[in-house]
Amino acid sequence: MTTATRDRTTHMVASILLGYPDERLTGALPLLEETVAGLPGQVRGPLAAFLAHAAATPLAALQAHYVETFDLKRRCCLYLTYYAYGDTRRRGGALLRFKHALAAEGFEPESGELPDHLAVVCELSGRGATRQATRLLREHRAGLELLARALDSEGSPYRHVVAAVLATLPPLGDRDRQAALRLAAEGPPAEEVGLEPYALQGGDR
Repeated sequence: MTTATRDRTTHMVASILLGYPDERLTGALPLLEETVAGLPGQVRGPLAAFLAHAAATPLAALQAHYVETFDLKRRCCLYLTYYAYGDTRRRGGALLRFKHALAAEGFEPESGELPDHLAVVCELSGRGATRQATRLLREHRAGLELLARALDSEGSPYRHVVAAVLATLPPLGDRDRQAALRLAAEGPPAEEVGLEPYALQGGDR
């Protein structure tokens, strides 16, 4: 399996797992398990761990955990630009970069999510624009690392999915490491104006 195929497949599986769990997820579990079984170990292990959890957990419990984790905890935000820009005017410009990347591929998320949602970026890769999606992930590596740390500290099974996505990226460099540490210490900017029409969707993040 080539690296590009590994990344594209990993990202497509992650895009499904990072969406709100519903009957489509439970129905797709056998196919997802089969797909993940063919991936290399560094991504197969984390994804298989999440799939095992999903298969053993009632759908209502999966849904409750998703809402509790991603809709009610700012530190576990799935919107990548939030970490660097918070609710500030500058975030609008960052969101446009994601929007343009999706538009260039003729891709409009059916979920209606903002273009920087991690599941949307992963789906962009899974649809074939792996280079473009990976570039966006790398540009927001610090936020992705912070999300991974938050999920790990929460003991959330979603930490496995984010770990698989991170495994498709180059090793963490000093610059990204310092940026992640700075975000962890300071948090995102807090100005709450200037995001129209890009206000956060969902609950209090």
